[in-house]
Amino acid sequence: MRNDLTIYDQVADQWWSDEVRWVRTLKNLVPGRLKWFDRHFEWLGKDVLDLGCAGGFMAEAMAERGARVVGIDPAAEAVAAARRHASVMGLAIQYDVGVGEALPCAAAHFDAVVCVDVLEHVANLSRVLAEVARVLRPGGLFLFDTINRNPIARLATIAVAEDVLRLLPKGTHDPALFIKPRELRKALEGAGLVTGPMTGLGPRGVNRRLDLTFGPVPLTAILYMGLARKPETHVC
Repeated sequence: MRNDLTIYDQVADQWWSDEVRWVRTLKNLVPGRLKWFDRHFEWLGKDVLDLGCAGGFMAEAMAERGARVVGIDPAAEAVAAARRHASVMGLAIQYDVGVGEALPCAAAHFDAVVCVDVLEHVANLSRVLAEVARVLRPGGLFLFDTINRNPIARLATIAVAEDVLRLLPKGTHDPALFIKPRELRKALEGAGLVTGPMTGLGPRGVNRRLDLTFGPVPLTAILYMGLARKPETHVC
């Protein structure tokens, strides 16, 4: 089965243990994402939604930067693990079970929505982006990453990452759901968001456990990050 979203609940009790290699890979992606996101957004005192939070890696990193974070994910067991770990760490993160197509959030509530490793999994991309636009405040920022759709990205994420290196469980991704940057720009604009810069995300080295570390890279052929902004409202 492709696009198997049950994997997140299956390892929920080990999410923060560092015992599962592919979960460590997800954890190792967070600093690389934030190295670029930090250039575009000041977290301190801001209301931020982590859309597709899973067990809470990104949510905790943003909370540690001073953001007021809400995390939402359909994987109930992973969300429960995120709640437990945040409590242990003394972080006041609100976690809820939900899907991007119908966010359980008020309109114009967030200064930013962060959505990583998610858009290539959703059932209805246009609906998710419409919900993102709905919950953002005027001037709010949408920060995301996803996977490009082309033969190189398919080789890297499916044949290499899933089948050979086992950096991800087999069946994690359906390459038919990968999104070309131009397609995503069009979808973002269709949701009423103003698109901004995009950059690649890729391996930058290895750590002491011989796991890959990540950061911004020039090429967007495989993984890419980007941002879009909700326009300010003007009263005449």
